[in-house]
Amino acid sequence: MPRLASEVEVLPCVVYTPPSIGIVPRTSSPPRRPRDYADFVDLVLTRYGGSFERIELWNEPNSRSEWDWTLDLDWLLFCEMIGDAAHWARERGFGVVLGGMSPIDPNWLRLLARRGVLQHIDVVGIHGFPGTWEPSWNGWHYHLAQVQEALDEAGSPAAIWITEAGYSTWRHDELAQLRTLVDVLDAGSPRVYWYAAEDLSVDRSAIDRFHEDEREYHFGLRRDDGSPKLLCRLWRDGGLEAVHETARLPLPRRNASPPVALITGGAGFVGTNLALALLEEGHRVRVLDNLARPGVERNLRWLRQRHGARLEAQIADIRDRFAVRQALEGADQVFHLAAQVAVTTSLVSPTDDFGVNLGGTLNLLEELRRLPEPPTLLFTSTNKVYGDLPQLPLEREGDRWEPRDPALRAHGLSESLPLDFCTPYGCSKGGADQYVLDYAKGFDLPAAVLRMSCIYGPHQHGTEDQGWVAHFLLRTLAGQPITVYGDGAQVRDVLWVEDLVEAFVRVRDRIDDLSGCAFNVGGGVENAVSLLEVIELISEIHGRPPRIELAPARAGDQRYYVADTERLHRATGWQQQTRFADGLQELYRWLQAQRARAHRPLAAVPVAAR
Repeated sequence: MPRLASEVEVLPCVVYTPPSIGIVPRTSSPPRRPRDYADFVDLVLTRYGGSFERIELWNEPNSRSEWDWTLDLDWLLFCEMIGDAAHWARERGFGVVLGGMSPIDPNWLRLLARRGVLQHIDVVGIHGFPGTWEPSWNGWHYHLAQVQEALDEAGSPAAIWITEAGYSTWRHDELAQLRTLVDVLDAGSPRVYWYAAEDLSVDRSAIDRFHEDEREYHFGLRRDDGSPKLLCRLWRDGGLEAVHETARLPLPRRNASPPVALITGGAGFVGTNLALALLEEGHRVRVLDNLARPGVERNLRWLRQRHGARLEAQIADIRDRFAVRQALEGADQVFHLAAQVAVTTSLVSPTDDFGVNLGGTLNLLEELRRLPEPPTLLFTSTNKVYGDLPQLPLEREGDRWEPRDPALRAHGLSESLPLDFCTPYGCSKGGADQYVLDYAKGFDLPAAVLRMSCIYGPHQHGTEDQGWVAHFLLRTLAGQPITVYGDGAQVRDVLWVEDLVEAFVRVRDRIDDLSGCAFNVGGGVENAVSLLEVIELISEIHGRPPRIELAPARAGDQRYYVADTERLHRATGWQQQTRFADGLQELYRWLQAQRARAHRPLAAVPVAAR
């Protein structure tokens, strides 16, 4: 307790009856001797009182799961128990907080006032979980005013604290959690306790038994693996100002005129560049994105600054089918980019990878299928659907692997390659790839698939396992070492993002002829480079070589993948335009400018502003 108290202001809550001393053997039972509670509180104050100034008595006492009022219908036992403990705690110099009401019931508080309990109370706690538990909710200001009225009637000077507020993200609606926090901070209560820091572990039981109610498991700022949710990440990286900015994003318009282009995952790297192109074509654009990846909120801000209300943002998760249904309203074209895109992440959490990539895609397909005139759908697949290509004979030539087959060396790998899913990521993206093609053929959806190679360009924030070209440049600019997995001779055909966007547009415009087709899209043999060759080019651009650290090869990593894009060229006339050396230099300059902007000092935000 002293260690904890050295870091935070502790408010201990004394709650639950040991079953052995209850009227019935349950933790929610009144004790047979109410004075036992006061005696235990006295013991807590004696042993730990040097670590706190106030103590909270009980928790949600008007909730039957916490206090079984059917065993105390007139509340006499509760009032005697709390009254004794509160009186003694104040006699010993401690402030007393009455455990938070849930639901908020001013009439219950009036009952306690008539019984003389409130004269020993310094703070009245209230709990609220709008959108999760509350069957009806009139807003924090209304409920605070109701409680204050009851206190004024009793002549009580007690303060009102919100001793528990939160939102369960069990439906992946993390923006709602963020907005719930903003609402409670704006309520005007002098103190707010947020529930909770971290999700309840899936291996543990909640109060209402093991997985009886899934909402119980998803209240955290972080998931049970420690990864941050949207609220946590924005609060951590940008403070409450970033939280308030995101909460203020306007809701998408629901009118169907003019039609809107929907981009799932539209705040990401490819989505931002695609949105820009569509906006400049004159389209309204709606972005559906959960803002899970660091930096994507900057992309969204940049698009809104340039195009204002023509860019709509729906902050939601592709796993939420009904959010997808809303996003489709008025859409005449859909670009499905939302995905979990890292092989490494899929190996750590295959279930989440499956839920986003395959489950999310199926949500979208089913919502499209229910429409009388479904819009065009383009799905971004991956070269990983071809597996790690162990059957491809290769030979080492200098700093790169090359196919022994002269035809493959000259043209790359075509769509005739057999599908061979490996790694959870390859399985989930490959399954989604095949579902899209099957829905196009079986349900007559106007849909096509683009199997992408490595894409690079502006608005890529470059984590190690998603956007390796930008990641290499960012590490170099920061003076940090680049980790190369394997021998570094593995070859990829890299494609400038604007060339990819042009491929999207061309396939979209010819969807009547191309529905049900899959196309490889990449930089082709002209832009095929090994990792070591990319590092050499970076050295030339940067003026000095980055430090290199070697690590074992990663599971499912292809030693050679270069797309043959002839099928796409024949169908649409598309051809990549940007040489890799030119694109790399352009991306280097863009990242340099972003770093300079990020290091400018920000104006101070007054602490009292919130």
